[in-house]
Amino acid sequence: MARTPLLQLSDIALTFGGNPLLDGLDLIVQPGDRVALVGRNGSGKSTLMKLMAGLVEPDRGARALAPGVRVGYMEQDPDFAGFDTLGAFAMQNLDPAEAYRVDIAAEGLDFNPDLAPEKASGGERRRAALAKLLAEAPELMLLDEPTNHLDISAIGWLEARLRETRAGFVLISHDRAFLRALTRATLWVDRGQVRRRESGFEGFEEWRDTIWSAEDDARHKLDRKIKAEARWAVEGISARRKRNQGRVRALQALRAERAGQIRRQGTAAMALETAAPSGKLVADLEYVQKSYGDKVILRDFSLRIQRGERVALVGPNGVGKTTLLRLIMGAEEPDTGSIRRGTNLETAVFDQTRAQLDPNASLWENLTGDPLMRVSGQADQVMVRGQPKHVVGYLKEFLFDESQARAPVRSLSGGEKARLLLARIMAQPSNLLVLDEPTNDLDVETLDLLQDLLGEFDGTVLLVSHDRDFIDRIASTTLVFEGEGRVTAYAGGWSDYQSQRPESAAPMVAQRAAGGSGSGAVARKPKTRAKPGLSYTESHRLEALPAEIARLEAEIAKLAELLSDAELFTREPVKFRKATEALSTRQSALEAAEEEWLLLAEKAES
Repeated sequence: MARTPLLQLSDIALTFGGNPLLDGLDLIVQPGDRVALVGRNGSGKSTLMKLMAGLVEPDRGARALAPGVRVGYMEQDPDFAGFDTLGAFAMQNLDPAEAYRVDIAAEGLDFNPDLAPEKASGGERRRAALAKLLAEAPELMLLDEPTNHLDISAIGWLEARLRETRAGFVLISHDRAFLRALTRATLWVDRGQVRRRESGFEGFEEWRDTIWSAEDDARHKLDRKIKAEARWAVEGISARRKRNQGRVRALQALRAERAGQIRRQGTAAMALETAAPSGKLVADLEYVQKSYGDKVILRDFSLRIQRGERVALVGPNGVGKTTLLRLIMGAEEPDTGSIRRGTNLETAVFDQTRAQLDPNASLWENLTGDPLMRVSGQADQVMVRGQPKHVVGYLKEFLFDESQARAPVRSLSGGEKARLLLARIMAQPSNLLVLDEPTNDLDVETLDLLQDLLGEFDGTVLLVSHDRDFIDRIASTTLVFEGEGRVTAYAGGWSDYQSQRPESAAPMVAQRAAGGSGSGAVARKPKTRAKPGLSYTESHRLEALPAEIARLEAEIAKLAELLSDAELFTREPVKFRKATEALSTRQSALEAAEEEWLLLAEKAES
């Protein structure tokens, strides 16, 4: 028996600014559907979701809901006017007896429902909007970037809730792991067309590339046909007194077809240039303690970061990840302990709050007003990696239209603001990248490009992120903040941490559900004592080397597994070359670390 759709869109057309955003769209959402809504930034995903919610009227077409079906839409910028607290906002459509639903969501999403909206951060207000949607439990949920401003614990909690629900839902998200875990169908918005695939996000990129490849083949064949017909039209003049007008008209039709094809938006022309190498040591922290009042951020924390490492920092919001970055960079000093910073460090910072951007100034002014990018005497030029460029030309490299150059930054979407900030930090050579939540709002294609750039970057990367897939792709070491000042280092990325943590360590989501920060994955290492025959520094190094050796062994195993694919060389030669070079580098580093450990151990014994 056929099911009645929850929602149906028929022959939808919508135009913005003279350009058709959607045309001839037919779409059905069935009961229990779990749909990933994907596409490039600016392709119309959020607009389509607002059409589904009934918040935008189409130019043509119809929207129909099944009788009794409620549609819930998670607002990006909710209106809190008239509500004294975040909890009152989330409760607005519920009976007082259902207040427990909001309390459960508030605990899982980590916000205070008694907080006044004017005192809440943008992230807290968005979490309240998400709690409202979950507490109301509509038959169809529309979630636009629900994981933004959520830490990994809250993402895990939300993932579990959505996995258990019987409601249908449509998700827009940049978080690959989140989409892979939850979705069973995919809607792809691409140049005004919406394609549906009856499989989840897993395999989407392969499907997308197959379609694009077929497009490229068809376009190439059409170009060859136009070229051949055009040659006939020219050469036929001398061969005949009267041309075959039918073929001329056919050539005109071919040219019109080619002109009507919409080109795919390219990827941003992002590039990173490494400054002169820093010293081998980037930072050495020994027994650092940091507190704000009664809140302990770090307790007896020790860490050594070497040139070229990729260190990811993960943990609940507010636990101290950004503070540790500021300590490493020298923007703050520890209460006790010591921090030795490396030499020749050229640092570029991606700030999650986008504080480096002036929201009231234009894109043009945000670039030309940067002292590091300003070209003396040239109001329309910016300095990009040592070379002057016209500001509009540089903006175009990051997919901005010329018309946007004079627009205020506040008019940009979240993804566009992220691209503008990347344009600023990538203009200058650096050897230390500090990236605090760089993945928020970026589409899959831009994330792929950023990942490739970080893989090729010769400097050091410090990364704060809640995107588990991105951490897995980038990190060589993951620092897990466990609360109460405890931080533990694990070799590899998020998945490696999940497999390495002791049985006694509760997952972060379980810690959040229990209302505490957990007991910690590993007991804090006792202070190093100088061993007979060794200096204090040598003793500390002897204790640190086993963890470094274990990390290198884990990385070598992952690379060896990748290179065991016999077809990798022919299928992805660049990836094969990079993996081979990385394997050789890590094998050399492992041999050096093992030799250093043996020498220090022998010296200690003697």
